[in-house]
Amino acid sequence: MTATTTRSQYSIGVLLLVAAAVTYSTAGLFTKGVVAGAWAVIFWRGLFAAAFTTVWTINQGTFRHNFSEMGRSGWIVGIVGAIGTAAFIPAFKLTSIANVSLIYAVAPLIAALLAWLAIGERITARTMLGSVAALLGVGIIVFGSVGQISMQGDTLALVMTAAMATIMVIYRKYPETPGAGPSVLQSLFLLPPSFMLGAPFQTAQNEIFILAAFGLLFAIASVTLAEGAKRVPSGQTALISALETPLAPILAFVVFAEFPSTATLVGGAVVLIAVLVSIKGDGGA
Repeated sequence: MTATTTRSQYSIGVLLLVAAAVTYSTAGLFTKGVVAGAWAVIFWRGLFAAAFTTVWTINQGTFRHNFSEMGRSGWIVGIVGAIGTAAFIPAFKLTSIANVSLIYAVAPLIAALLAWLAIGERITARTMLGSVAALLGVGIIVFGSVGQISMQGDTLALVMTAAMATIMVIYRKYPETPGAGPSVLQSLFLLPPSFMLGAPFQTAQNEIFILAAFGLLFAIASVTLAEGAKRVPSGQTALISALETPLAPILAFVVFAEFPSTATLVGGAVVLIAVLVSIKGDGGA
């Protein structure tokens, strides 16, 4: 592969990851915007996400590749993704949108460490600098929220963060792993427990339509994240995904009038700068 091709693939990967981050930043709005409980949200979002993604693979002619040829790595992504989703949605119900997004900003450190341990991927100075800066941004915001944080919700957010970082590393190590099949798997894995632990069929009809839109966006985000993670180093993948961190509180303010604290604004700015510094001029090296 030539240097030009490598840089082109890297640029495509960055664009895909940015698209995924913007899409994921809306998750808190959908979750807090409905009365339905966390498990009902998981059920309907998962059902629609699986349906939309499956139809997409059929239309693209990639159904067989995405499902019958995804291999062990695809199954692992599905399992890890299910664990992450099971933590992700309840976290929004138990703590603030800002806190969930900000805790996710530590994903670069987790992804970079896992990539180093699992595949010996070198941690560049730029990526390490960006990771430390992102962690500093998280520290600023969390410090400004001391005494107001739900520990249970924050713990679930951390579990989700670790799961997402693990998925990024798996796709980096096994780039042939398809994105759509494992995404459908993680949704299907959660349907039985969400049916038993929640009351999905008691959800109001208008909220089902909202959760259908949530499922469609999740399907898009899962595929773009997977395809982007194949083209960009794991640490940087997590850093670019952390763009969700400053976006989510802004959307929460616009939709729910949740005005971010000064600490949130400062910390979010630090995270955003860290992401831009990390990817500028790195060229996928």
